Amino acid sequence: MTRIAFIGGGNMAFAMVNGLRAGASFDIAVADPVPAQLARFEGASTTADNAAAAAGADAVVLAVKPQQIAEAVAATELDPAQLVISIAAGVPMHAIARWTSAGQPIVRCMPNTPALLGAGITGAVPSGAVNAGHRKLAERILSAAGEIVWFDEEESLDAVTALSGSGPAYFFYLLEAMVDAGAAIGVDADAARRIAVATALGAARMAAAGDADPATLRARVTSPGGTTERALSILASNRVDAAIRQAIEGAWHRSRELGKEFGE
Repeated sequence: MTRIAFIGGGNMAFAMVNGLRAGASFDIAVADPVPAQLARFEGASTTADNAAAAAGADAVVLAVKPQQIAEAVAATELDPAQLVISIAAGVPMHAIARWTSAGQPIVRCMPNTPALLGAGITGAVPSGAVNAGHRKLAERILSAAGEIVWFDEEESLDAVTALSGSGPAYFFYLLEAMVDAGAAIGVDADAARRIAVATALGAARMAAAGDADPATLRARVTSPGGTTERALSILASNRVDAAIRQAIEGAWHRSRELGKEFGE
């Protein structure tokens, strides 16, 4: 049986473990110094000892905060043959490699919070030591959180962070504004929330169907002289599209800054 050790018992580790339990059989161990965190992982082996959790594991998932990763790796006593999967935001592979053995196979990932529902998407980059077997194992683990997109260059994860890592917050921000606007024009706040969320979910499902790009889908909803055209003209006059681009570029730049900080 494949053994997977999670170093860190936070929400992302919890989401991945739940997803793994729903699929193929795995032997799962979780290490975290906080008993309340470990209590959530019913059915898994739990411990406060990183090395004990990682002993004999085929893959070790580093699910700790970036500020804690160096200390966590040092306490884990990794075997050079173990696949290391890092979901620590902003920590570059060269830093992780510096704390592990030469030739350690490493996959660095950027998941997002919808992973908590198995509806996330993860950007992943393999190190040069990752072979086909390691990659297949990483896919089995990461697919528990949702879709996976592989990249060849680690720099791509900065863009992934800006698009999908931070992305759910952009949609929540829009939903907040829609709910507030609905309430301002007379819709009950609870009803406004239900309507806005259902509209977002339906629009996302239409976009995911893949029969048309977002611009085409938008055009289909926009009748000349109608309500949608009026709304879109106001968004355009306020340069909302430019603001969104600037926001994503800002997140991208910040991700690169954090990578440099943690890489040092």
